[in-house]
Amino acid sequence: MPKQNIFDNETFFEGYKKIREKESNANDLFEIPTLFSLLPDLTGKRVLDLGCGYGEHCVSFIKKGADRVVGIDISEKMLEVAKAENSDPKIEYRLMPIEDIAQITEKFDVVISSLALHYVEDFEGVVRNVNCLLTPGGEFIFSQEHPFNTCHSTGERWTRDENGEKIHINLKNYGIEKENESTWFVDGIKKYHRMFSTIVNTLVETGFSIEKVVEPLPDEELLKKFPEHKDLFHKPDFLVIKARKH
Repeated sequence: MPKQNIFDNETFFEGYKKIREKESNANDLFEIPTLFSLLPDLTGKRVLDLGCGYGEHCVSFIKKGADRVVGIDISEKMLEVAKAENSDPKIEYRLMPIEDIAQITEKFDVVISSLALHYVEDFEGVVRNVNCLLTPGGEFIFSQEHPFNTCHSTGERWTRDENGEKIHINLKNYGIEKENESTWFVDGIKKYHRMFSTIVNTLVETGFSIEKVVEPLPDEELLKKFPEHKDLFHKPDFLVIKARKH
């Protein structure tokens, strides 16, 4: 099973870093606030962060009362930043692909993943392994690119009017679940498209109850400051799900 590690590509790493530093980046405005709004009380909890990246979330979990946080990532570059800038005695960072979490022997109360699972081919396998790692009643909270995004690979994403304004998205092949390659800073970025129903049904069939599903949209106050994000009403960028182990 191939395991993609695009974040150790220097060109991609630097490009991604610059995007995340922008005040208007969608992660900070929509995805992260939504993900964190679904967190339970973390006091005394053991947390596993899948695709922890720079480790900023891991530090936040400790500040919210977590007793232990394990952050895993496939990228050495990401973990170098995490260890240098976001270390804590209660945090352990491990160089590990998400696909290999069955190797972890301890149990967790909460498993969290931010925008990593659309890079994983075997979604069902990962979800089954998450279920095994959780204590009874444990929670799995994750975000991923919205299926309206992951189904897109080539061609113009938007239909625009004569002034260049976006009218609607060009949605095609939503019902074809497959690996899509696209260009983002570098060529050959692999993302795996799954329909919304597949994501939900996989969770249910592997022993989870769905507690909350959110497709984040901007409110009026945010639109006044960042009007470019009005296009999210055509197509949400993110899908955020909270599920609980039976």
